Amino acid sequence: MTREATCKLLEMVEEGVLDRDNVIMACVKYMSEDDVADMCHINDFFYDEDEHEDDEEEDDDDDDDATA
Repeated sequence: MTREATCKLLEMVEEGVLDRDNVIMACVKYMSEDDVADMCHINDFFYDEDEHEDDEEEDDDDDDDATA
């Protein structure tokens, strides 16, 4: 399967015919919330909240060790 529309769109962005920010906005507005969330998850755009909380707890533990 060829991705003619995808290739054309990316080429137009690379050539400066289309503004990158406008294309991004059009894509996320077109996609469902689930699609956007899935894309963000697959591409690691967001911290996993559990991992982020674990990192904060480790930082708090490090601070406790420094003051002891």
